[in-house]
This record gives sequence, C-alpha cells and structure tokens, in this order.
Amino acid sequence: MKIADIIAAKGPNVHSVLPWRTVAEIVERLAELRVGALLVCDENRSIRGIVSERDVVRALARHGAALLTMPVSEVMTTTVHTCAPDESVARAMSQMTAGRYRHLPVVDGAALVGMVSIGDLVKHRVREMELETGVLRDVAIARS
Repeated sequence: MKIADIIAAKGPNVHSVLPWRTVAEIVERLAELRVGALLVCDENRSIRGIVSERDVVRALARHGAALLTMPVSEVMTTTVHTCAPDESVARAMSQMTAGRYRHLPVVDGAALVGMVSIGDLVKHRVREMELETGVLRDVAIARS
C-alpha cells in the first residue's frame, strides 16, 4: 500500500500557517482543527517549517507567557522530512518512528499534495491486518 492511497482516502487538505503568525494564533488553530501540527508555508505554499504541539510545549518551557506573542517562525521545526506519494506505508512508518515525529508532508516533485500522521498510517495498517485476518479465517474454515 502506498501513501497516495491514504491521501486519496483522507483527502488532500493540508492545514498551514504563514511564518509571521503568532504562536497564540497557531495554538488556537491547532485546537480548532483538532490536529497536532501545522505546516508553515510562505505565500507560494513552499514549506518553510512545521510547528507541532511538541514545539509549542518546548518553547513555552523556554520563553514562558511571552511565547504567545512570538512569530511561529521562531518556534517551528525548520528541518521538515517529507515523503512521496508512491512511498510505501511501511517505509513512511519506519521513517517517522526512527525520526520520532508524528506528521509527514507528502510532496510530489515540488508540489505539496498532502500530509499524513502516524495515526493515519496506524489506522490504515490495522484495517489492512483485519482484512488479512478475515482472509486467513475464511481459508481455515474452507479447509476444515
């Protein structure tokens, strides 16, 4: 199974913010959208970074309440790992586990085409395992 299959099922919507938005604004947006991360993109939708709940918590420990008025560009993670739509789900899961991050933007060439979370991948894998279990059960019943 490929990442493109997950993007097709969940939709290509990618929630993003501009780098000069304040941390207070992005915290509100994270809560409103019920997501754990937002891509930080410029006006041309080029990825500049990613900001996650973890980034906010780390910055809060460093800066205290002053964090809320800071631009997101000061707290975002600037090294953004990506994957391609034709990458396998297993490879993406391995990459996310090794890197200890939970969100992976999906790019096709230079175009941003989606974002997957570890939850998306696990949900897909569980569904896949349930189907495999059903097939094995049917085979076992047919043989008895």
